[in-house]
Amino acid sequence: MTAAGGAGGPQLLRVQCFNVSRDGFGSGEGQSLERPFGHADPGSLFSWAGATASWINRTDPGGTRGLDDYLTRDHARNRGAEIMGRNKFGPQRGPWKDHEWQGWWGDNPPFHTPVFVLTHYPRPSLTLADTTFHFIEAKPAEALALAKEAANGQDVRLGGGVATVREFLEADLVDTMHIAVAPIDLGRGEQLWKTPEELEDRFHIESAPSVSGVTHLLFWRR
Repeated sequence: MTAAGGAGGPQLLRVQCFNVSRDGFGSGEGQSLERPFGHADPGSLFSWAGATASWINRTDPGGTRGLDDYLTRDHARNRGAEIMGRNKFGPQRGPWKDHEWQGWWGDNPPFHTPVFVLTHYPRPSLTLADTTFHFIEAKPAEALALAKEAANGQDVRLGGGVATVREFLEADLVDTMHIAVAPIDLGRGEQLWKTPEELEDRFHIESAPSVSGVTHLLFWRR
């Protein structure tokens, strides 16, 4: 279902460990430097992942096991490149006022692959540790072709935000998705769907409730 490609298999475009509220919002309203997810509390959306033993940002021992941990382990497996929208990279809009902003993640971003940032205002590529951000103006199919080439046979992760995931879904380029549905309602913001059944014409869907309270939805092409 969410299994990666590679090992002679096709390169997949995967949405992995993407979080939405019960009413389908992946981000709240009013993004700013201080509040990357707008009025939404990030902890209410992502706490299940941060609690796992395998979460990418964990620096201390411990953490939960089970279904949540299994899916966070799958997050980086066979991932050779990432695509994201500009608003996942940062809060600026319009032309870049300067190039000092280097993303939300500090000097060692968690991607460890080439990252292609979709923007109408390209800027020079930026390398931090083992992650290089390329800022490109491209249609979804063009961006995916660049990312697949950079991924060197591995899969490409579609990191978001919501508008970017929707754009690639509308272009029918997404192969698999793992969406974690948190037991909260946001009411407004960036909405991925009103109901996941909107995608039943193109995807098989399985639902797996977790003891953490989230429900994991797994999508793969029909």
